[in-house]
Amino acid sequence: MVFSKACEYGMRATLYVAQQSLKGQRVSLKTIAKEIDGPEAFTAKILQQLTKKDLLTSSKGPTGGFTMENHRIKEIKLLEIVKAIDGTKVFTQCGLGLKQCSEAFPCPVHNKFKIIRDDLHKMLSTISVYESVVGLEEKGLYLKR
Repeated sequence: MVFSKACEYGMRATLYVAQQSLKGQRVSLKTIAKEIDGPEAFTAKILQQLTKKDLLTSSKGPTGGFTMENHRIKEIKLLEIVKAIDGTKVFTQCGLGLKQCSEAFPCPVHNKFKIIRDDLHKMLSTISVYESVVGLEEKGLYLKR
């Protein structure tokens, strides 16, 4: 597992909100939690983090819910979601969980794991939320199973 559970839910929630926003719909916490198979209270905390980082917009009241501005859907890369929830440690931590792993003092998997970390960073920094949502719509991809 590369990402925390919160980050996994955060990515799924963001993609779901973006998908609905492109249809002109605002989405409630309850609906988001159901659609991503996430516990409601946990999902609420994640959505709060994403809103604080200006990745999602939240409005209160009977017609409230979560949305994402259409121009932001095209701008935001998946990397921004990961950074908002997990920070950057996934791109720097040791593959074996050692605290002192580095170029000077590498663990047995350091050099190969560094390549994987770098490739993951590159992939996440190039895939937009929009590209991912299009995959949901056109390619039959899923947010839950």
